[in-house]
Amino acid sequence: MKIDRLIGIIMYLLNRDKVTAKELAERFEVSTRTIVRDIDALGLAGIPVVSDVGVNGGYAILDTYRLNRSIVTADDYLNVISSLKGMCSAYENKKIEATLEKVMAVGNAPKNQSIFMDLSVCREGENTDVYLKTIEQAIADKRVIAFDYTGADNVCSARETEPLALSYKWYAWYLFAYCKYKQDYRIFKLSRIQKLKVLEKNFEKIHSDIAVLLEKKWGEDGRRRYQIKLRCKGNVRTAVGEYLKGNVIEEYPDGDFLYSFIVPENERMWFSLLLGFGNEVEVLEPEELRARLKEKSEEIFRLYKNGDV
Repeated sequence: MKIDRLIGIIMYLLNRDKVTAKELAERFEVSTRTIVRDIDALGLAGIPVVSDVGVNGGYAILDTYRLNRSIVTADDYLNVISSLKGMCSAYENKKIEATLEKVMAVGNAPKNQSIFMDLSVCREGENTDVYLKTIEQAIADKRVIAFDYTGADNVCSARETEPLALSYKWYAWYLFAYCKYKQDYRIFKLSRIQKLKVLEKNFEKIHSDIAVLLEKKWGEDGRRRYQIKLRCKGNVRTAVGEYLKGNVIEEYPDGDFLYSFIVPENERMWFSLLLGFGNEVEVLEPEELRARLKEKSEEIFRLYKNGDV
């Protein structure tokens, strides 16, 4: 509906400094001509949309404009509340808890909440809550932090960084920071950080859009990856899908199935899972992974061969 699109355009513009007609057209899946007409309609409705021409041109809403909260529906409030509750379960943050209280107090969300997000798994691990609070405060104060970091190669090194953001991805917390030793942006897995401390040093470097920098860094992940193909017993179908996050590519009359997934080569978790499935899954490809599993299985067999403690 046009009214939904107009409200969507207002929201989109309010959350950005300047947006081109082409970007709006792609976002709302209409022609640029339709967007021009929509902008004219918003102007007639009293929405202060301004436009700039030229190479860096686009549309923007004046900073003085404030959206009337009456257009936000009960379901909108409920979605916000569900998300905030999920964040509160992920880690302790007084500001988020205060925001949740404010939204619940002023909103008109219905009581029949149907989606519940419990992200308490994000808090698991030694020092997680303490490290999150420490890093978040260091980010706010623009203070350098120091820590010992053990990489995937099991080599430990001392680091000094300018912390920029915290990110929860792939079932783990990560710190995005500018590493003073490497003179570049780096992503550090929180569970591999030890002896974290805040230094009496302020940031020296001016950092641009953190979200853009973080997205770019995730995209630069150059770790070698395995494309793995398994033949699995039918009774482990649910477990394989839950833990290995891939796709069934073929099924057999006896219930067995072929499964394919992609993982970083040096991560331990998926390798441990394959060992844990025992003879219920067989690696078909790649051949070098079959050899790794065979070698590790023989090592385990030799360890327990005599049964002596």
